[in-house]
Amino acid sequence: MAVADRPPVREGIRIIFLCVCWYTVSSGGNIVNKIILNGFPYPVTVSLFHIISIVVFLPPLLRAWGVPKTELSSRYYRWYILPLAFGKYFASVSAHFSIWKVPVSYAHTVKATMPIWVVLLSRIIMREKQTTKVYISLIPIIGGVLLATVTELSFDVSGLISALAATLCFSLQNIFSKKVLRDIKIHHLRLLNILGFHAVFFMLPTWVLVDLSVFLINGDLYDISSWSSTLLLLLISGFCNFAQNVIAFSILNLISPLSYAVANATKRIMVISISLFMLRNPVTLTNVLGMMTAIVGVFLYNKAKYDANKEKKLLPSTKQDLMTFDNPMPEKIQANGSGPFSHGSEQQHSWNSDHFQYSRHAYTSNYSGNHQYVV
Repeated sequence: MAVADRPPVREGIRIIFLCVCWYTVSSGGNIVNKIILNGFPYPVTVSLFHIISIVVFLPPLLRAWGVPKTELSSRYYRWYILPLAFGKYFASVSAHFSIWKVPVSYAHTVKATMPIWVVLLSRIIMREKQTTKVYISLIPIIGGVLLATVTELSFDVSGLISALAATLCFSLQNIFSKKVLRDIKIHHLRLLNILGFHAVFFMLPTWVLVDLSVFLINGDLYDISSWSSTLLLLLISGFCNFAQNVIAFSILNLISPLSYAVANATKRIMVISISLFMLRNPVTLTNVLGMMTAIVGVFLYNKAKYDANKEKKLLPSTKQDLMTFDNPMPEKIQANGSGPFSHGSEQQHSWNSDHFQYSRHAYTSNYSGNHQYVV
């Protein structure tokens, strides 16, 4: 049954259920990561399990969903796929290093700076200008992160730098993966699978040099207590990372981009709140205020981008558009009494996520949007 044909109540229950699963998996995954790294301080190993989970769990899902394969030229491999795979590897290691060094709540607050990086990099790389509302929306993000930083009781410089490095890398991935999706019309899950497969080749040498060498030299393979429980937690962490990507994609296919921004902001609040409650991180009221301000800023950024792109769609950009704009043709009514389907619907906007890190949209061969949001 198509999404439009499902009863509204049933559809609403399905969306609520998926959101609850999304919040649970995301919060649980972050808490499990912190528990692992507190007793097993090897962020590269945790990252390796996350990348392997994509390589193992995603191919069966692609076959079940009938996601088509896409042939990529050697030029795209050299200039886009390999750099994006390296970025995925580096961002994953940096993100887990930051969670090891600083509380989960603070690491997620620093991730809220992604809109700042995206706006800056889009301006430098793509020569993309933003509206005044978009620039103003960055102010609460900057203020909130600064407030959270100066009041963070468990502050660590290396944790802050690694969190910023991961966010910067995520932003670069968002920009260039968007270009790949637009240029070669590859399904985003297929692209994620390809990048995960190639990221393993970057991750393995790093794991051998950084973590495995320590295991062998220091005898940590024998010193770590309850190896079976640690391995189980690593498997759970990898599966949670994979599951939240797929659930987020499913939710975006069911709701509008702006509703997704609200759901994602709520998810980040849930992650921070649950991590503070479960891990008992010492915080002050001012620190929490900074975190919430940054998250609200991210939502305001998404709202400003949504409004700006909506205005662009209403304005004529060519002479033909101008003629159509001045003399609109009457819309043809379909047999079912509804108006014509628009291929430029808001479901096809391109979104960026700190989890999935790739533009999510319904797979279509005529996708040509140039919209970018950050969540």
